[in-house]
Amino acid sequence: MTAGAADAAGTAAGRTGVLVMAHGTPGSPGDIEAFYTRIRRGRPPSPELLEELTGRYEAIGGTSPLNLRTRAQVDGLAAALEAAEPGRFEVRLGTKYVDPSIEDAVGGLAALGVARIVGIVLTPHQSTLGSGEYFDRARTAAAGAQPPLGLTVIPSWHRAPAFAPLLAARTRAVLDALDGPSRARTAVFFTAHSLPERVVAAGDPYPDQVAETGTDVARLLDLDADPTVRWGTAWQSAGRTADPWIGPDLLVEMDRVAAEGATAVVVCPVGFVSDHLEVLYDLDIEARARADALGIAFARTPSLDDDPEFLAMLADVVRSAADGAP
Repeated sequence: MTAGAADAAGTAAGRTGVLVMAHGTPGSPGDIEAFYTRIRRGRPPSPELLEELTGRYEAIGGTSPLNLRTRAQVDGLAAALEAAEPGRFEVRLGTKYVDPSIEDAVGGLAALGVARIVGIVLTPHQSTLGSGEYFDRARTAAAGAQPPLGLTVIPSWHRAPAFAPLLAARTRAVLDALDGPSRARTAVFFTAHSLPERVVAAGDPYPDQVAETGTDVARLLDLDADPTVRWGTAWQSAGRTADPWIGPDLLVEMDRVAAEGATAVVVCPVGFVSDHLEVLYDLDIEARARADALGIAFARTPSLDDDPEFLAMLADVVRSAADGAP
């Protein structure tokens, strides 16, 4: 260990590491094929699938802003933790598919000399294909550190007290911004990334948790008492695989409510915390185009991104987990 590294480790001794885990996205158009291959667990995409994905990135400007948004969230979380408890936490980002990896982030925290880590994923809901895979990698890396690190995970944070109010405020603002004719019969959908049905059949808690978030937001807005509004949960961004994925699909639901007389669709993507491909393309381009074809209005709620209130909420979640850790 160099003198500088030793000084850093000494400074961090006694601190709690915070491992913030996120999905990651290609940094440039030239990285798309390798990224897609990693998502497909080493199976290269067909030329047709690669062309389709590349076209989606081109439609939103060539690359996704997800990496920049995630970095801003991690920096904002670190600042919120430091403001709340100066000197207690060391925060590092680890991503699933790009650099820095989850393993690199755990190694960086170990090199600083922290004794234990709190792990949180930048997705509100728990699933075996989502947070579960992140935590498995974090556990392996923490156990392999020298000396091994204790790891406390936060399986989900969709019921954090401030989460539903943040989404409700965004949804209310969008509803209030609809013009009079569009507001006449509005369908509100709370969406999240679909999962293969086989995962749900095995008892994954994800669908129930997503439904809980939608119910929490709808209750805060008293949507059931508004005769001009219907609401529900829908799924988006299903993978291009032969396996069936859970539904109902958002686009299919849009067709249904339009046929039943809806004049507007409002989408609150409760499963996503920042602007990225599934929001900027699947909603802003694809879903909006479907609404235009159906002759109804379309709007979606702004992403949480690096909203200070959102990051302060995450800081509270991390601090609670750290206080309860052995």
